[in-house]
Amino acid sequence: MPCVRANEQPIDTATVIVVRRAASADAARLAELSEILGYPVTSSSLLSRLERLLARTDDAVFVAEAESGVVGWIHGAEQELLESGRRCEILGLVVDGAYRSQGVGRVLVTAVEQWAVSRGLQQMTVRSNVARIESHPFYQRLGYVRTKTQHAYRKALPGAG
Repeated sequence: MPCVRANEQPIDTATVIVVRRAASADAARLAELSEILGYPVTSSSLLSRLERLLARTDDAVFVAEAESGVVGWIHGAEQELLESGRRCEILGLVVDGAYRSQGVGRVLVTAVEQWAVSRGLQQMTVRSNVARIESHPFYQRLGYVRTKTQHAYRKALPGAG
């Protein structure tokens, strides 16, 4: 399918984006793209994580591939919360800067949404750092509604490497 802008008009009919499940062979490129998000990770560490995720049935990792190779990825996971039941959360989404605003993010989100529907899930969620101001209108254009603002806390556990 050609990449499209938010108004659904093709901008480059020669650009074909294929969305597929991620594979172990994608690890090095996914690590490069993760750095764009501000999460530097070695290829070997990412490969270990990716292989664990690929073995799980409650996680889905998709890549967007152009002729030049992988240009984006998305990670979605089914979650069941005591207070709100089952849902799918987008846990990570990144698109190479050269391919942004061309519909790549949209097709990746659509792939995870379709995966969620196939599992009988009826709700999607995503968290977006307040500093990532470009992502907020992106999700709103896709029909996501801001439901709350929160602080995130982190604590390292003993023995964690």
